[in-house]
Amino acid sequence: MAAGRHHHPHGVLGPHPIAGPRGEETAILLHLPRASHVTIEGDLEPRRLERSDFFFWRGSAALVPQHYCVHWTDAQGEHSRHDPYTFAPEIDPGSLASFARGEHHSAWEMLGAVARVRDGIRGVRFAVWAPHAERVSVVGPFCQWDGRQYPMSTRESSGVFELFVPGLAAGELYKFEIRHRDTGTLMLKSDPYARSAEMRPATASRVTAESPHEWRDSAWLAARAAHSWLHAPMSIYEVHLGSWRRHEDGRFFSYRELADTLVPYAKDLGYTHLELLPVTEHPLDDSWGYQTTGYFAPTSRHGAPDDLRYFVDTCHAAGLGVLLDWVPGHFPRDSHGLARFDGAPLYEYADPRRGEHRDWGTLIFDYERHEVRSFLLSSACWWLSEFHFDGLRVDAVASMLYLDFSRKDDFLPNRYGGNQNLEAIGFVRTLNSIVHARFPGAVVIAEESTDWPMVSRPAHAGGLGFSMKWNMGWMHDTLAYFGQDPLFRAHHHQRLTFAMMYAYTENFVLPLSHDEVVHLKRSLLGRMPGDAWQRLANLRLLYLYLWTLPGKKLLFMGGEFGQETEWDFAAGLPWHLTHDPAHAGVQQLVRDLNRLYVADPCLHRYEFEPQGFQWLDCDDAASSFLAFVRRDGEAFVVVALNFTPVPRTGLRIGVPQAGHYREILNSDSAYYGGSNLGNPLAIASTPAPHRGQPHSLELTLPPLGGVVLRRDAS
Repeated sequence: MAAGRHHHPHGVLGPHPIAGPRGEETAILLHLPRASHVTIEGDLEPRRLERSDFFFWRGSAALVPQHYCVHWTDAQGEHSRHDPYTFAPEIDPGSLASFARGEHHSAWEMLGAVARVRDGIRGVRFAVWAPHAERVSVVGPFCQWDGRQYPMSTRESSGVFELFVPGLAAGELYKFEIRHRDTGTLMLKSDPYARSAEMRPATASRVTAESPHEWRDSAWLAARAAHSWLHAPMSIYEVHLGSWRRHEDGRFFSYRELADTLVPYAKDLGYTHLELLPVTEHPLDDSWGYQTTGYFAPTSRHGAPDDLRYFVDTCHAAGLGVLLDWVPGHFPRDSHGLARFDGAPLYEYADPRRGEHRDWGTLIFDYERHEVRSFLLSSACWWLSEFHFDGLRVDAVASMLYLDFSRKDDFLPNRYGGNQNLEAIGFVRTLNSIVHARFPGAVVIAEESTDWPMVSRPAHAGGLGFSMKWNMGWMHDTLAYFGQDPLFRAHHHQRLTFAMMYAYTENFVLPLSHDEVVHLKRSLLGRMPGDAWQRLANLRLLYLYLWTLPGKKLLFMGGEFGQETEWDFAAGLPWHLTHDPAHAGVQQLVRDLNRLYVADPCLHRYEFEPQGFQWLDCDDAASSFLAFVRRDGEAFVVVALNFTPVPRTGLRIGVPQAGHYREILNSDSAYYGGSNLGNPLAIASTPAPHRGQPHSLELTLPPLGGVVLRRDAS
């Protein structure tokens, strides 16, 4: 104990029954470094053991309260506390066993810092998993960060250390001081299960109380559980909260300020969902949240955990779903975090051929370790349970699935000699099964950039079990095509049509995400060729193409008004552009596209099934022209797109039924900053068959523009 090496102080410190000459007695041992005088409640005077910081008392058990107070004096003054070693460890052995099997999906209930009342005394129960530790202490300002004050007791072979510290309350800062059992190395670590943390660059964890937030979204959650998201519209506004807006002095907007500004803005634009870049606590702004240290802690940049609850609640009240970008594939090497947490590889694979992400300078979770699976599964459930998120977007799934990801030939194969990470595959299947079972209506979306089969097919059918998958192939092909000068687009026509060859192999999200507007890739508008007018027309055409193709929609913030420069995470968006009529026109187009997409089942009912789409003209590469039908049963709309700056007049396209076709949206409308070329009057079809359709019509297509047509009811 004096050397700070004991792993079970409850066996040494505190009260212990002993047999005395006149019946049952109690022996009390206290360890109080720097104390000069000590008394125990009831005017009991323990004696100092010679040349030590230990104080010993022995006497009748009747003289000692169950949870007695200790009073002492040192150089800082007088102090008083209940002896923490009168409170026996309390975590249920069954919970510890479930955690050790990788089956505990609510591990935050037993690990971390839990403020509670025991025998009428308020305090905090601390618990941490550190199997390689010889000794673990909880430290903080309450003990001058002295690891000798509050050593924790191990729970048999579980590797979990536990201690209830009376007198502490919500708001207290703390860390764990860990001594490695072989080397004696001392480490000061933040709590992996902390619910809150200090504002960076400080790294201490913070005790939180049970949330007093009263949720108002019961109707939303009930409707979500009954909701058929497969056949419902989903248009996602991807947001980095730290740079959507900033105060004039550079301060972040708080969660509550964002509830008052971001939520009505996204709602007005017609989005159905927000997707937040990771708001899990992270030490470095430059990582955008993707190098997470706090898997249970909302970042303090924007306020307290209850402020985030208020934000989500406000979203639900406005009819907006909220998705969280979640990162179970890797974590940073910061010394206060998970890296070599107890002095040895613990959360990461021990072998660097599996445990290191060379491209990103991060470490990879050991999915084979049961306790790590409990940690990650619990983190996923925490955000969905405690913050009512409507789903998770899982980052960098490909890096989890492949052992040779970014490694070429230098990788450690699986037990069959292959490059698949079998434990990670099992983990994501379990993750998806648990989320879909525990949180009805919640979705899990994979950012998976390879051709791994059945990513969004049920685990019981051999798939990975995700709800949806980002269509990275569509994104790369589309942006490559739009980056071409229209003179050369005829040679790249297949980039537009190829995605429909595999469109129904997965449940796809069509993403134009943050990754496409950074690292010198330029903004979406900046990628477009031509003069200023053509670039804006190209952008409007891109959005019409995105919103009318099968697949859920995702657009990163700033794209909705045609941001000219690359995204800068350290500053707010260039909102002044929204006062420019041309950029305001792009914003109005996004608003109208969202409203049309949500209102018309033809555009969203069958995004994952082939009966919702039909080509009318897809092979006119020379004209760089496309036409297709989106349908819902007998109802349908016609979409025609012109990818050249040349107006097309008298253009004939086939249609499925006779009738008068009326233009319901034109990306070249003057309302959007276009030239206003189009079809102001209804167009009557003729019984002339064309390209396999029984009827046809002649229409005008604007330059670098497209139209959506609906057949008038007869």
